[in-house]
Amino acid sequence: MTDWTQHTARARTWFESLRDRICAEFESIEAEAGSAAKFDYLSWNREEAGNSDPGGGTRGLMKGSVFEKVGVNVSTVHGTFAPGFAASINGASDEDPGFTATGISLVAHMANPHVPAVHMNTRFLTTSKAWFGGGGDLNPPLPYEEDTVDFHAAYQAACDAHDPAYYPRFKKWADDYFFIPHRGVHRGVGGIFYDHLECADDTAFEANFAFTRDVGEAFLAAFPMIVRRRMATAFSDADKRQQLEWRGRYAEFNLVYDRGTLFGLKTGGNVDAILMSLPPEATWS
Repeated sequence: MTDWTQHTARARTWFESLRDRICAEFESIEAEAGSAAKFDYLSWNREEAGNSDPGGGTRGLMKGSVFEKVGVNVSTVHGTFAPGFAASINGASDEDPGFTATGISLVAHMANPHVPAVHMNTRFLTTSKAWFGGGGDLNPPLPYEEDTVDFHAAYQAACDAHDPAYYPRFKKWADDYFFIPHRGVHRGVGGIFYDHLECADDTAFEANFAFTRDVGEAFLAAFPMIVRRRMATAFSDADKRQQLEWRGRYAEFNLVYDRGTLFGLKTGGNVDAILMSLPPEATWS
């Protein structure tokens, strides 16, 4: 069986470097708007009985004039899945529940309702198997076709550089996944979502790691551009009400259906970091 320790370390280094670049870019946007907002970082340690090295992570949180609330988290954890939960994870079982996971997760809720909220994450997990997953999706309360096209174009370019079948496959996966069944609506205008991009050997790891890095680069190229395009747009009370109502839908999805939320809570993650995806304010009519 392959020892994935060094692979995990490389992925971790990349995710942390991507975090640093994203946070710097978001802080630059705040400065352009005349705000002095900066990220506040809080490190946390995971606890697991009988585990001397359970890992942990860092929660990055900023509240500014453009980003009403944005969280950018990185974590690297090691341990065993709880009985009953292990069988739901690729390559794990109650008989073999060990895992490692490293990744970055980001959610931004914006002050101006014309600026879309966004979610992005990429991750590398090992059980008896090893794989990458991730993606990103745009969540505008007031959609603009131009923004949707540009966001998807960035991800399509990242996908097409590796496999022309990736974008249609991962776009559909996002459309299917980011859907709220009890509302009968999608959470936003989609993006891409992929999981279980398996690494059977070093060659597969290198290919999948390169793709995952390009997913991160695509986000960094597309989303700040959209923010700058919309952040000074005037908005009405009606626009704000629509944003707050839409945020309620976002919260419903993350609390009821989101697999990342469940994974974090089931593996002893930091609750505040896991639930940073929830909007700072929402309404239900």
